[in-house]
Amino acid sequence: MTESFKKLIESLEALPSIGKKTARRIVFYLLKKRELAEKIANGIKEVMEKVRFCSVCGGITEEDPCKICRDEKREKKICVVEDPMDIPVIEQTGVYHGYYHVLGGVISPVDGIGPEDLRIDELMERLEGMEEVIIATNPTAEGEATAIYLTHRLKEKGIKVTRIARGLPPGSSIDLADSITLSRALEGRKEL
Repeated sequence: MTESFKKLIESLEALPSIGKKTARRIVFYLLKKRELAEKIANGIKEVMEKVRFCSVCGGITEEDPCKICRDEKREKKICVVEDPMDIPVIEQTGVYHGYYHVLGGVISPVDGIGPEDLRIDELMERLEGMEEVIIATNPTAEGEATAIYLTHRLKEKGIKVTRIARGLPPGSSIDLADSITLSRALEGRKEL
């Protein structure tokens, strides 16, 4: 096995859900499909050059601020999510028409992540003129702890705080939910 082959396998192994065997299979496949390999390499290069995080919401964009943050016709609500990949999943439901805010994770003392490590201060700066904040963290222990922390901080500001309904099973992720489940979760949210 060549050194470059080993390096590529190690790089692919660093990706979530890809082990050594899968990485090796991918590299062998790409060797046989060189045109596809070049297309993937060019796609990665283009994304790394053009895509960035929105300075307002933290979502993924090629323009800053993103299209959603620039849309003045949206409802005066902010849906708080853990990860930028949660935004397109919620948008896909067609039920929610407000703004978003990406925390960049959840409070997890075990992992050494506290409130100061998340984009909570940035959220607090965006509250003026907003009617509601919807907390859409995942239904995990860390997601619930983060929701409770945010609720206390937001209630101090006198803003209406809701949590998406339990249409999502505990331990799951928003980005893995189907549109119907996520729609029901958004429609069934309750004030905290």
